[in-house]
Amino acid sequence: MKLAILLLIIIAIVALVVVNIRVVPQSKAYVLERLGTYYATWETGLHVKIPFLDKVSKIVSLKEQVVDFKPQPVITKDNVTMQIDTVVFYQITDPKLYTYGVENPISAIENLSATTLRNIIGELELDSTLTSRDTINAKIRVILDEATDPWGIKVNRVELKNIIPPREIQDAMEKQMKAERERRESILRAEGEKQSRILVAEGHKESKILEAEAEKQSAILHAEAVKEAKIKEAEGEADAILKVQEATANAIKLLNQADANEAVIKLKALEAFSKAADGQATKIIIPSEIQGLAGLAEGIAESVNK
Repeated sequence: MKLAILLLIIIAIVALVVVNIRVVPQSKAYVLERLGTYYATWETGLHVKIPFLDKVSKIVSLKEQVVDFKPQPVITKDNVTMQIDTVVFYQITDPKLYTYGVENPISAIENLSATTLRNIIGELELDSTLTSRDTINAKIRVILDEATDPWGIKVNRVELKNIIPPREIQDAMEKQMKAERERRESILRAEGEKQSRILVAEGHKESKILEAEAEKQSAILHAEAVKEAKIKEAEGEADAILKVQEATANAIKLLNQADANEAVIKLKALEAFSKAADGQATKIIIPSEIQGLAGLAEGIAESVNK
């Protein structure tokens, strides 16, 4: 009987221990209270909670978290009211401060970001607000990070998600953007027409250059042809003269070999003179020997006729 009671007690103790064993997963932290007072922060691993004494007050995620706040009305320096919503990226660095530092951390961050945004935008005009997002983001992040440090929160980044100006401002901006697009379109069209005219002019220029080059080549070829023709003609005349001279030399050589007398030579000279007289020369100088020979020939012709 006593043994059974002892076994029951042991089983009950083991059951209580097993039930109160906790495994903390990665990227989590457990805030533990003992008798209602902060006792410890459990990080990743195996932990045992004492029954009836210990209590897990809060389970905290250590991952970076994102919260998107609804649009807030803000007024610029030039009295333009617009709606701006922000996105805050934050991470819990101290689970104890996060648990006990502020009652509702997310609501506190939202109110703080709205107040900070109004202060920053109030120092800027509309145009600066629309073109200075990065500067505004950086200023808000620094202020929020410093303010949330006692709450165990680190603000990593702040982004202005939307900037919504009044309807009339939007209409004016749309008209301005439309006019700017039309201006750019006109510039691009004019630039295209200019480039087109340049290309056409370049085409005409290239055409003229090619035409002139063709005429130049044609003139060169024509001159070369005329030159070749004149060279051929001169060479022909030179060959003809050379052949005449060679024939004359051969005739003289034959006369010398035949031992021709003076009368025969004079007759040959007369024949040569007659050929010369058939030419186009207007003046002919007749040697005295040929003149005498001509008179002799004429006398012989008359005697024969009689």
